[in-house]
Amino acid sequence: MIQPDDFARAIEAALFASDKPLTIAEIRHYAGDQGDIAETLARLAEDYAARGIHLVERGGRWHFQTAPDLAHILRQEKEEPRKLSRAGMETLAIIAYHEPVSRAEIEAIRGVQVAKGTLDVLMEAGWVRPAGRREVPGRPLLFATTSEFLSHFGLASRRDLPGIDDLRAAGLLDPVDLALEGAAGQSALESDDEDA
Repeated sequence: MIQPDDFARAIEAALFASDKPLTIAEIRHYAGDQGDIAETLARLAEDYAARGIHLVERGGRWHFQTAPDLAHILRQEKEEPRKLSRAGMETLAIIAYHEPVSRAEIEAIRGVQVAKGTLDVLMEAGWVRPAGRREVPGRPLLFATTSEFLSHFGLASRRDLPGIDDLRAAGLLDPVDLALEGAAGQSALESDDEDA
């Protein structure tokens, strides 16, 4: 069997990773112009014809789908994805960066109470788990992330979480946070000038 070339592999990867069918122009955007896309798609469709998934074209858009004779296997397993709320994302981020962390510590960092269902949703998703109890009065329950969390977000370990510089470079920090950080830096400079 001939190994697929890098161009075919790039097309295959783009189609596999996409959450929607792709046009040839969209595939070209991801895979480049290194070869004949239509010919490569036809060859890949032929390669996948005998497998459990097929590469198909529907309305000028290409995607992978389950082989028709195996569709019954997955029908009963179809799950509706749940979108995580902003509070859920904030809570998950706090747990990931500060674990193990108690509910009170999460609330102190967020500045608001954690809604009753937020931690339940994160545990149902398999991203957060109870991680023992803190040895202080009241013995609060601690929470930590799971291996499913790492897998879902493509991380080898928690050390791979983005740092503040990565978040700033990606434009993911709130402009208010950046302005406050700039103001804090400016006031520190002014107090240094006054001390001198």
